[in-house]
Amino acid sequence: MNGSRRTLVAAAALTAALSTLVLTESAYAAKPVSSGKGASTEQKGGGDDTGIYAAARIQYSGAVTKDGSTGNVTSSDVNWTPPPCWYAPYLGAKDFKKKMSKNIEDQLNTPGMGGSAGSALGELKRHYEDEYGWTDTPGYKDYNVEKDGEGMFWAGVENPNEPDPLKRTSCNDLPFWVDNGEAPPPQYEEAISPEILAALAYQHMQLPDTEVTLAPEANTKVNLPTWAWLDKAVFSEVQATAAINAPGFNIQATTTAKPVSLKLEPGTEDAETYPASGECAINADGSIGEPYAKGKADRTPPCGIKYLRSSGNGTFKLRATITWDIAWTGTGGAGGDLPNGTFGKDQAITVQEIQAVNR
Repeated sequence: MNGSRRTLVAAAALTAALSTLVLTESAYAAKPVSSGKGASTEQKGGGDDTGIYAAARIQYSGAVTKDGSTGNVTSSDVNWTPPPCWYAPYLGAKDFKKKMSKNIEDQLNTPGMGGSAGSALGELKRHYEDEYGWTDTPGYKDYNVEKDGEGMFWAGVENPNEPDPLKRTSCNDLPFWVDNGEAPPPQYEEAISPEILAALAYQHMQLPDTEVTLAPEANTKVNLPTWAWLDKAVFSEVQATAAINAPGFNIQATTTAKPVSLKLEPGTEDAETYPASGECAINADGSIGEPYAKGKADRTPPCGIKYLRSSGNGTFKLRATITWDIAWTGTGGAGGDLPNGTFGKDQAITVQEIQAVNR
């Protein structure tokens, strides 16, 4: 059976027989999760009223969102996106046979079922029952029941945070068998891996909502330098971990974000930043900028801003954006870099004219 025929079987059969089998990641379990250390939660494969659930579970811990939503990190690489779907362990042979054979028989017995859809369902049945396969994908005898407990069938999992339905449902190949302790066949490039887990941890990462300290704090004067800084105590690296544990298959990845710089955007063109680029580098001790203290009024701040006109009856929106260097490590010594992440916050600044006193 060639690839084009397999695609036809998959397109017809998946629509008819696998619509309830292809997994969709559910919402997080009802466990408290925050950016604090030790927090954890789980995502798991879908199930239905039969009580059959996928064995694949992705557990998130560390600095992650508490409800399964996308975190607050924005990738600096506009071309980088988290995986829209992946393949993961689904069911053992006996449970898979129970689920799949019922779906196929129900569809075959549907009045009016025929034509290409009926033919595809027939081939699907032969694929799992009578060893009907093709070049890179062998068929199975009686759903591999003789090997129950020695491996699992893997199936597609949709990323619920992927907005494009075509991308989200693109892992639509037929479920395939993987022996315990073995890697999935190489043609399944989207098979869950430490690198995919690292990207998912990145997607769910929640960076601390750090507010830049200013002096003067919220009200400043025209042409008066405003100092900006972040203490090391509130400005440290964060980690998010994603792990999957199934019979014979256990992998994990930890994504680490380290702060590297702070960018100040005054909210008006009538302002100057220190340094001129507005990029304040991280200091050797892990802090950014320098706290203001008495006696520094005549000095230029290493990180700060100077407004050249009044904000009138309103305010300027000072935006402070932190850039984070992001890398990951995972099972088997795997690891690498991910695109830098950014997270910004607006602060309202009132700028007043300096009042002169005539005597």
